[in-house]
Amino acid sequence: MTVAGEKKRGTGMRILSRQPKLGAKRMNAIPRAESSLTAHLLLDLYRADSRLFLSSPSHTLLAQDVIDEVPHSDDPLGQRVQLALNQASAKGHPNAVAAGAIPFDVGQRAALGVVRALLRAGPLTVSPPPLPAAERYATRAVPSGENYAAGVAQAIANIHAGYLDKVVLARVLELAGRHPVDARALLTRLAARNPRGYTFSVEVGEGRTLLGASPELLVSRYQGVVRANPLAGSAPRSSNPLEDRRRAEALMESAKDLEEHRVVVDAVKESLAPLCKMLNVPRRPALMHTETMWHLSTEISGTTRADALTLALALHPTPAVCGYPRSVARELILQTEPFDRGFYTGMLGWVDARGDGEWIVAIRCAEIAANTLRLFAGAGVVRDSQPDGELAETTAKFRTMLDAMGVAHDAASGAAPEVAA
Repeated sequence: MTVAGEKKRGTGMRILSRQPKLGAKRMNAIPRAESSLTAHLLLDLYRADSRLFLSSPSHTLLAQDVIDEVPHSDDPLGQRVQLALNQASAKGHPNAVAAGAIPFDVGQRAALGVVRALLRAGPLTVSPPPLPAAERYATRAVPSGENYAAGVAQAIANIHAGYLDKVVLARVLELAGRHPVDARALLTRLAARNPRGYTFSVEVGEGRTLLGASPELLVSRYQGVVRANPLAGSAPRSSNPLEDRRRAEALMESAKDLEEHRVVVDAVKESLAPLCKMLNVPRRPALMHTETMWHLSTEISGTTRADALTLALALHPTPAVCGYPRSVARELILQTEPFDRGFYTGMLGWVDARGDGEWIVAIRCAEIAANTLRLFAGAGVVRDSQPDGELAETTAKFRTMLDAMGVAHDAASGAAPEVAA
């Protein structure tokens, strides 16, 4: 997130919680709102099959007038996107933008389309719509909690054996209801509950929509200024203020979480440095929070000539969603997770012909198709991880979507309680 640090009174914690004061050059680099558009109008124009809706702390974007698709082939994705933008410009669309989502496995088909222009407005401030009448969902956890903990235990053994430093293991919570999911209402609730995050909806093909509220900016690039905001190391929030503060302080002192965060930040620095003329990396993380989680956060900034998609592809997938070393972690994920991640832990966003753009990490999300949802959550496994602790972290992360749906938290165990649609 684009946020500034403040010290919490009585502690040494720096908490990321508000927008910074920007100089004139930096302000001009942020996508400016089109005078005739408002964030509420873009939300009104939104459809579940819109190519991209993205609400951030500083702006709201909508892409839905698709004039061409970025084709799937063996050619590098960056080349295919640039060719599609060049062809759009040659056809008389100088403001064309490539927008959509890229899977966890970049070799799979991306959901990227070229739109005539990206509709832009200021930040979205909205009240959540009321929850509809209660409905019973049939739920299924994949893998089960017991099997997930067993997979984490095996991953810890591999780490102790020296095969890798970190791996992120995920699980899915499948929900099936009797009525179609109201994507607009769910998107609005997410935006209302997560004003500091990135609320998004992406049409990913075959009648499916990826919808969520990610806390994590992968990378942005505006007029040569690059920003990345890796998150790693998490703790669930508490409704009790004293307990919530205790958890935040414990996270800042946790050797396990600080090590997990260091691995991610070092990898991001290593990937961006060859593409940047200057790179600023803070020595210690700060705290960032959403409605449900505390996170260790580092804001990295610099200058570059590379375009936003090139930067994003150099980073993806980061150790925050895959692990380190990347190739070993990816192989362990394929062996351990009994499902295809698809666009979960991929990235979503946009890039224009000038190279400006932003890409968000696709987490805290669900894939919607008619009356079914597939919720995703993962946890970073390192040397000092505990299987029960990582299982509890994934359960806490499911809360972002479950709260927005009005679903009882015990649904994450695979039960089928009475819940709201």
